[in-house]
Amino acid sequence: MTALVTAPARLGETRLPDGRLLGWAEWGPPDGVPVLFCPGAATSRRLGFGAGVVEALGVRLVSVDRPGLGASTPHPGRTFADFAADMRALCDLRELGRPAVVGNSQGAPFALACAEAGVARALALVSAADEVAAPDFAALLPAELRALTERAVRDPSGAEEFFAGFDADAMWSMVMGGSPDHDLAVYRDPDFSAAYRRGLAEGVGQRAADGYIPATTLAMNRWASALKHGDIPI
Repeated sequence: MTALVTAPARLGETRLPDGRLLGWAEWGPPDGVPVLFCPGAATSRRLGFGAGVVEALGVRLVSVDRPGLGASTPHPGRTFADFAADMRALCDLRELGRPAVVGNSQGAPFALACAEAGVARALALVSAADEVAAPDFAALLPAELRALTERAVRDPSGAEEFFAGFDADAMWSMVMGGSPDHDLAVYRDPDFSAAYRRGLAEGVGQRAADGYIPATTLAMNRWASALKHGDIPI
């Protein structure tokens, strides 16, 4: 199988004006066209995309650990608006200008927040998570997911307790147990699975309560008003 993921060309951390650190990884030429990547649930900055392509296209792909994940400092009580503000600061400090932004899976609402705040000049959502708490989805969700979604809306702390049992191995098992054959062909590729599992190990790490868990609970709440007003903590 053709290489699906490669190691970052550059790794680093940027200190924000309030003293927190944001961990990032880059692929492609340092002077390339900036593309900011909001990765999926529980994965770290190391899992990029476009292996073998970004260099040829002259793209500077920048993947960022959300606060509390990977190398980034936790930020209790943060909102979607706060995340967009972090990305604006990072773009200024890393001289990214107004990049195109890509959101994958659970990274979708974070990428949307960047677009709404004017941080992004263009937006792409790839295999994006849905706003599962939206009323239109209620009748379509499996009973277990519907119950968990309702719990996340009514009792976020209780939902966080449920997710507290998830570590990197549990996430891997859930993905492998719930993916169709064409996705499993990718996950089972030795190089990709090694990179993905490393991304999970770094993304979940020892601080799930500071990053992955509150972000997942938020993703199971309503997005629209939060993105419009930036007032739901994550």
